[in-house]
Amino acid sequence: MAHLLRPLTRATTYTRFVHLWVPMLATSVWLFIDLSRPWATALMVVPLGLIPAVRRGEGVQAQFMLTRGGHDPAISVAPSATWRDRLRTVVWLEARMAFGWVMAAATVWLPLIAVDLIRISTGHVPDDNPFLPVSHAHWAYALLAPLPLLALYGMVVGLGQLVTVVARRLLGPSAAERVAALEERTEQLLERTRIARELHDSIGHALTVAVVQAGAARAAGDPEFTDRALLAIEDTGRAALEDLERVLGVLRESRRPVSGRPTLVEADRLMESARVSGAKIDAELTGPLETVPGPISREGYRILQESLTNVLRHAGSVPVRIRIAVEDRTLALEVRNPLTAEIPGPGRGSGLRGIRERAALLGGRARTGPADGDWQVHVELPLH
Repeated sequence: MAHLLRPLTRATTYTRFVHLWVPMLATSVWLFIDLSRPWATALMVVPLGLIPAVRRGEGVQAQFMLTRGGHDPAISVAPSATWRDRLRTVVWLEARMAFGWVMAAATVWLPLIAVDLIRISTGHVPDDNPFLPVSHAHWAYALLAPLPLLALYGMVVGLGQLVTVVARRLLGPSAAERVAALEERTEQLLERTRIARELHDSIGHALTVAVVQAGAARAAGDPEFTDRALLAIEDTGRAALEDLERVLGVLRESRRPVSGRPTLVEADRLMESARVSGAKIDAELTGPLETVPGPISREGYRILQESLTNVLRHAGSVPVRIRIAVEDRTLALEVRNPLTAEIPGPGRGSGLRGIRERAALLGGRARTGPADGDWQVHVELPLH
């Protein structure tokens, strides 16, 4: 019983009832003009539905009056963009008008039937109710009086749910709107993935350098080396804080430009940081790095940063060969170091996966793994 009466406690039951009654306002005005053609209002809404802005208005009404919480992604609030959208709007207006007529008839006649049943049970037989062809009174008719009210309750709840289903069908997003929403969702997921990679690369690199430097300084026992190690940790930590502030800025302001991210032109900073950490860097840079397009240069910087982080984390102070070549159509980046027994450290393999993902998103390719006795990261990115 409580389950059956639960709709009475929901606000949407009453807002849907009002929504169904709204079309009857226009019909009521028209009946003062021409009582003989009440159906004329159904024809008037046809040109109205062809106006693009009407679909938006109907969508807003449906969102706030038919759904819980005032938001339903299945109902669009965009104006009509195609003739298909306009025709769907016309069909919706006609359906809304039909539902309104049914609700109006039920709201008027069902309570009247209940009242007349009570009147009949008390000896008054009405002669103006076409739904009660009764010729004589009887007290038992009072037992039937609740039935029309229960029917009215079922009509209000049932028609409210039905009109919501029809609204989702006829006012739902078009194919173009669904594609646009999917593209927006994809962009958001890509942005979240990019931010996660940014944090992993910059903060992971800084922590790796700090751990390696601190361990080397403790093992060396040389005050001069300790001073250099502390200076390297300070510089790396400051750069990591700048990267963290920039990434947090992207989170705070979604449209903030990414032009402030480091590029391959600043690759010397990474190499110097690795040298201070004990790596023996042999770098060869050919071609004009400054002509590399911004997105490719920024992703190349992150790939180089992650590659050096992996060397310091898993191989330690070993010789590292870096080759960066800018050709006519391709940016080639290679980082090689001798294979050694892996040094335990943090990480779950997401760095190498991030390198491959960055290359794939730019239409390039990346190879990571053993090659001729070395560990190799080889990346090729198209410049155009």
